[in-house]
Amino acid sequence: MKRSKSITYDAVRRVALTFPNVEESTSYGTPALKVKGKLFVRWRNEEDPDTIVLKMPFDQREELMAAEPETYFITDHYRNYPWVLVRLSKVHPDALHELLHIGYSNALPARRLRKLSSH
Repeated sequence: MKRSKSITYDAVRRVALTFPNVEESTSYGTPALKVKGKLFVRWRNEEDPDTIVLKMPFDQREELMAAEPETYFITDHYRNYPWVLVRLSKVHPDALHELLHIGYSNALPARRLRKLSSH
């Protein structure tokens, strides 16, 4: 099912910048977002402008890919790394904030994450 309006990288960027300590950066020459210097999302603008790479624990990645394989996928390059590729034209707008928060939380150092979750 095609969404009536695709999510853009600019929308991803705007949502992610609402999280504490997020900064715009680059990764492999593409626009990226980092928290405390740690990458959690990058846009594959030249390889595939409809896709972002998002930090994601293996178990959650597998669940997402099983539930919505047209939206969430990996390539051989990412198979052994805790990342998922997300097709922006397929992701539901209501899922964007939660997805970015998962990536953000998983990029934070463990000590910082404990401090955030205790509030």
